[in-house]
Amino acid sequence: MKKQTIITILLAFVVSLTVEAQVDLIGSWTGKLDLGITKLTIVLHLKEANGNVNVTMDSPDQSVNGIPCMKMFMSYDSLVVSVRSIGAAYGGRLKDGKIVGTFKQMGKSFPLVLTKGVEELKRPQNPQPPFPYETEEVTFRNEQDNATLAGTLMWPVGYNPKSKKKPLVVLFISGSGQEDRNEEIYDHKPFLVIADYLARHGIASLRYDDRATGASKGGDLRNATSEDFARDAAAGLEYLRSRKAFSKVGIIGHSEGGLIGFLLGAQGKTDFLVSLAGPGVKGDTIMAYQQNRMLADMGKPDTVTTEQISKIPQVQRIRWYQWFVDYDPSANIAVTRCPVFALNGDSDWQVISSLNLTAIERLLPKSKNNLTKEYPGLNHLFQHSATGQPGEYRQIEETISPEVLSDIANWINSLK
Repeated sequence: MKKQTIITILLAFVVSLTVEAQVDLIGSWTGKLDLGITKLTIVLHLKEANGNVNVTMDSPDQSVNGIPCMKMFMSYDSLVVSVRSIGAAYGGRLKDGKIVGTFKQMGKSFPLVLTKGVEELKRPQNPQPPFPYETEEVTFRNEQDNATLAGTLMWPVGYNPKSKKKPLVVLFISGSGQEDRNEEIYDHKPFLVIADYLARHGIASLRYDDRATGASKGGDLRNATSEDFARDAAAGLEYLRSRKAFSKVGIIGHSEGGLIGFLLGAQGKTDFLVSLAGPGVKGDTIMAYQQNRMLADMGKPDTVTTEQISKIPQVQRIRWYQWFVDYDPSANIAVTRCPVFALNGDSDWQVISSLNLTAIERLLPKSKNNLTKEYPGLNHLFQHSATGQPGEYRQIEETISPEVLSDIANWINSLK
């Protein structure tokens, strides 16, 4: 769910043209497209090669690029680009060292001023060497799906394999879409940041590339659903138990990973579960709430129904969506007997806390070890945010709230 693009105003495009003297325009240009409810970063790259200028325009806040341009004009101080397939165009002129222009789409116009250069993103929480702990590159197999998963096993600081005292270990399970072992998004590496923090607080971890992603090989993707990905995760749990190096083996699952965590929790395959913004209600309800949250913030009627969700083309066409909209996690949550820490941010646009966390709290079996917590001002990635909109993810320097990191480590260590 983290990857669903809520605002799809701009894609990206690539064009080539012959020029003679557009030297002042050559280079990379960056600006902010103000859409009212959010701002999108636009980057225009102009590169000269063999008498041609290749131009690419990206929307990095949406991770989109590569759509061919249908038409282009360029002079020594002006340019026009358009993509008929999405009804978009941008035209601008060089003025006082900036390209001053207008972006148009679907009959609407937005001023867009581009300044030369590319944004340098700061990610202060990304761990930097030297590291005080050991890591190990490992693989494990999901034989049923013919998938080999590759990952990084991180040992806690001060770990001694000869000690009789064994550490707890967590298996990370990512959100929807094909993710690498760090669950990287917009240069943020949330799983790496969490794993680093846990290692410094006595907890081991294994994070792995999703099937057919990164160093992981095999496994069907075309028809795969969360149940298939759950078998990958189950293989990871089995691998960790086979090492006989850990006292307890648990899960940290984000978004869809939280859903998978409850699937495995209901089967008794995990010793504990941390659900980061995991779903607590049926998939079509989640998607309807997402759409209505967006419409309400745009000042439009928030009247999307679950029946309408089922008629969305991608839901009808893609197996993962078909399974997700029909899946209700309630029964699995209700029979998950292991300790659970379920947390969410009240600014989450994708797995809305007031809907999902409330349901999880109501459904969980009563236990002194279970904990639910809602964090004010945190979005789906558990960043402190102004609005919670996905368009902010890239702009926020924080990868994950320090309070969330501390709470996760303290809760897991309380299970020793």
